[in-house]
Parts: sequence; C-alpha cells; structure tokens
Amino acid sequence: MDRSGMNRLWDPSKAAWLYPLRGIYYFASHRFLWPLFRARLISIVLLSTFILFILFLFTYLPQVAFLAIFQGAGAWVNGAFLVLGEGAAIVALLFEAFFVDETLVDIFDAVLVNEGHGELVTACRVLYPQGDDVLKRLGKPTHSAVYSPFSLRQIIEFIVFLPLNFIPVAGTPMFLLLTGYRAGPFHHWRYFQMLDLSKKQRKESIRRRQLQYTTFGTVALLLQLIPGLSMLFLMSTAAGSALWVKDIENKRDALRGRHNSMSNEYHDDDNII
Repeated sequence: MDRSGMNRLWDPSKAAWLYPLRGIYYFASHRFLWPLFRARLISIVLLSTFILFILFLFTYLPQVAFLAIFQGAGAWVNGAFLVLGEGAAIVALLFEAFFVDETLVDIFDAVLVNEGHGELVTACRVLYPQGDDVLKRLGKPTHSAVYSPFSLRQIIEFIVFLPLNFIPVAGTPMFLLLTGYRAGPFHHWRYFQMLDLSKKQRKESIRRRQLQYTTFGTVALLLQLIPGLSMLFLMSTAAGSALWVKDIENKRDALRGRHNSMSNEYHDDDNII
C-alpha cells in the first residue's frame, strides 16, 4: 500500500473504519434514536439468540473437528468465527432484508437532519418544520426508501467466502476483508439515492473510495459477528454511515465556499483594474 493509502487509513478525517465505532457512541448518546431500537428489541434478541443457539448446538463441534485436520488447536477459534459468520448471514437474510431496513432508513435520515443536512433528506422524503423530536420531523418517503438493497450476490459471496476460515491464521482476516469489500458501499446506498446518482456515477464514487468502503464494511461486519448484539450494531452502523456522509458534505460545502470566495476575489480585481 502506498503512503497516500496509509494516510487515508489513519487520518481521523479520512479513516472510514472509525465511523462504525463513532456510530456506537452517537447512537448511545442521542436519546431520540433509542425508540427505534426498543421497537425491535424483543424480536432482535429472540431471533439472534435462537439462531446462534441452534448453530452452536448442532454445527460448532462438527466444524471444529473438520478444521482441526488443517489447523490444530486454532480450529476452536476459527470454528467460532465460522459459526458466527453463518449466524450473521442467516440473521441478515431473515431480519435485515425483511424487517429492519425501514428502521435503518429512519436512523440514517434522522442523523443527517440532526447534523444540519436536512436538505439531503428532503430529496427523498417529506421533512416537517423544526421540532424538538427529530424522528417526528421525518415524513413519508417521496421515493423508494432503501438503506441497503437486498443483494443475492452478496449473500452467495458471503457463503462462498466462508471456507476461507479453513485457512490457518490468514483465513479469517481474508474472509472479513473480502466480505467488507462488497458490503461497504451498500451502507451508502441511501446517500446515492439522495444524490440521484446514475449507475455509472455510483460506480465511480465507489471506485474513488473503495479502500475506505472496504475498511468500513470490514469493521461493520466484525461488530455484527458479536453474539446477541449484531442487530444493535447494524443500527449503530447506520448512524456511523450518516456521520460519514455529514463529513463528506461538510468538506464539499467548504470546498464550494472556498471556490466561490476565490471567484469573488477574481471579479473584485477585475473591477479595480
């Protein structure tokens, strides 16, 4: 990796991998977001716990036994990652795709409104006048409201990449990075909708930030592998994604302001001359 790539990874203003972590703090410190989690709390806990219980009960030991052929004692750790990855895929398929996407949209939009970027949200939904409760300002969507589109390809790739965990030491990091590479850009799908980007423009935007999207997606996946908390971190990651958009837009506004200031100075000089 070149020096500019390393700078993007560690510069706090460009380190996309920090945003899922910042989203946890933001979600915890902004009470207006809590009702969105409470509304899903019982179903989240029951579904996640049931799926992980069944997987660990029936599939953990057989998979550890198979991994032990290649990895020895390391099979116990990688076997746990393998089962957690399988659980995350199943939970995502059953819960995220069918129950929680609307909630993620509300979290993403509410954070943007709270951070002063309501003009982006108005491109996709009605926004009511200023009020104390940010969530109550969110009206009905005027266009299709999707935080992250269901991707059969992503699910298939997730399953295909799972055997990478069989590889000693390097297998699990490879699995996380490859999955993060595909999953990262989906966390800004809502943002692309707000900007009304064409497919070509969307691909170009992803290409320019591919390293950042990969690190974001990898950390987001790691958080979702934590047993019992995967859906909570899915929601906090939506907040982190919106915070990243806020910083992108703030930087873009600053550049526009600088450009306009330079243009005005140029015209003033013309008048003097």
